[in-house]
Amino acid sequence: MSLLHDYAYVLGFLIIGIGFVVVNTLLPFLISPRSRGPLASEPYESGEVPIGGAWVRFDINYYLFALIFIAFDVEAAFLFPVLVVYREVMSPAALAEITLFLGILSFAILYAWKKGLFEWK
Repeated sequence: MSLLHDYAYVLGFLIIGIGFVVVNTLLPFLISPRSRGPLASEPYESGEVPIGGAWVRFDINYYLFALIFIAFDVEAAFLFPVLVVYREVMSPAALAEITLFLGILSFAILYAWKKGLFEWK
C-alpha cells in the first residue's frame, strides 16, 4: 500500500504541473486584447521615437569580445570550487587537468589578443 501511496504523490504533482502549464498558456489568450493597434509592429526603443532602420551592421569584434568574456567567466566559474577544496582532495593528476584547462583558455585569449581583438577602433 505504501508504494501506491508514493505513486499517488507523483501523479498528483504531475497533474498540478500539467495544469499549471495549460493555465499559463491559455490565460493570456483569454485576457489579452484582440486588436494589436497600428504601432504594434514598430520597434520599441525605451519610449523614444526610433531613428533609422532596425537592421544595423555591427562590427564582429563586439561578438568576439563577448565570447572572450565568456571564456574568462567560465574559467572563473570552474576554478573557484576547485580552488576551495584544492588542498583537501586534489592529486597531481587533477593539477595537470587544471593546468591543461587553463592552458586551453589562455591560448584562446592569447590568440584573440594576437588578432587585435582587444584594440578598439
